[in-house]
Amino acid sequence: MSTEIKKKKGVALAGVAAGTTAVCTVGHSGNDLHYRGYDILDLADHASFEEVAYLLIYGKLPNATELQAYHAKLKQLRDLPDALKAVLEQIPADAHPMDVMRTACSMLGTLEQEDESHSDEGARQITDRLMASFGSMLLYWYHFSHTGKRIDLNNDEDSIAAHFLHLLHGRSPSDLHTEAMNKSLVLYAEHEFNASTFSARVIAGTLADIYSAISGAIGALSGPKHGGANEAAMVIIQRYSSADDAEQDIMARMAKKEIIIGFGHPVYTLSDPRNVAIKEVARQLCQSGNNMNLFDISDRIEQVMWREKKMFPNLDWYSASSYHMMGIPTSLFTPIFVISRVTGWAAHIIEQRFDNKIIRPNAEYNGPNERPYIAIEQRE
Repeated sequence: MSTEIKKKKGVALAGVAAGTTAVCTVGHSGNDLHYRGYDILDLADHASFEEVAYLLIYGKLPNATELQAYHAKLKQLRDLPDALKAVLEQIPADAHPMDVMRTACSMLGTLEQEDESHSDEGARQITDRLMASFGSMLLYWYHFSHTGKRIDLNNDEDSIAAHFLHLLHGRSPSDLHTEAMNKSLVLYAEHEFNASTFSARVIAGTLADIYSAISGAIGALSGPKHGGANEAAMVIIQRYSSADDAEQDIMARMAKKEIIIGFGHPVYTLSDPRNVAIKEVARQLCQSGNNMNLFDISDRIEQVMWREKKMFPNLDWYSASSYHMMGIPTSLFTPIFVISRVTGWAAHIIEQRFDNKIIRPNAEYNGPNERPYIAIEQRE
């Protein structure tokens, strides 16, 4: 009897409603994204990342007094326990930065444990702590592992965007770079039941602590099919010296059926609404940095992909050149995603805990039919 397992084509759970949420809507009209009812482009144009974080975690946009207090609170949460720093110092320089983020999150969870009551307020406090300190975790390890320097994690920067860039470069960032990073964090903050968010909800549904759920989400995001697209996009863009060179090579690669990372999306059918905002960020950064060739290469590949395949760029495509122009090493692109998306993950974890139901779907079995047990001496 054959024991071959039959494989079925298709995307697992594609188009299946796996739960309800009041946090986010994605792609209902083909190219829309809303955080708790607010259009993503309105938020990207007008809101700080801290405002958006407050919206996702606390359920409403803060007023001026609340926002000022929130900034002050987050600034006090940037430093790390000595025990966590000691762990970060043991991680080698060739470790993947996403593994660093996962390890640091888990370690902090043992040092600053969540109360067994798993209250909403406790979860919010932990989320604020993680959001404020994830950049510190990443860059403390990065500097120490590469140069042996133990950096000071506190500075006078008022925003998470500026704090990250200051820690990376050792100086205050320009207003343009701060605004660009802020807008990127807003755009990456939430995206409904994507793989990492759904992973977080599955873990939360077992009544595990929030650090376990966030660590699991980081693990899901580390996979190249989910969070690594901006890094892959930068690798593609850096191949070329000109837009004409890019077009010629991309055409050749498409002829060989090669997948071009950074284009298309499993939910959006018309376009990625976030692309409008991030493309303008990339243009401004390239113009300011006297590297319009980088933007032109990205733009030409976008044109070719639409002309030949009717495929549109997703957020990751122009995020790549944006981060590059801010002097961010490519290996740190996806961890920035973590700093932003922890807000969305936490909002979903809190929401998942409200119903307190374990997520346990059924599987369609496609293995061999019922078989009798055969004694070992009779097996071939």
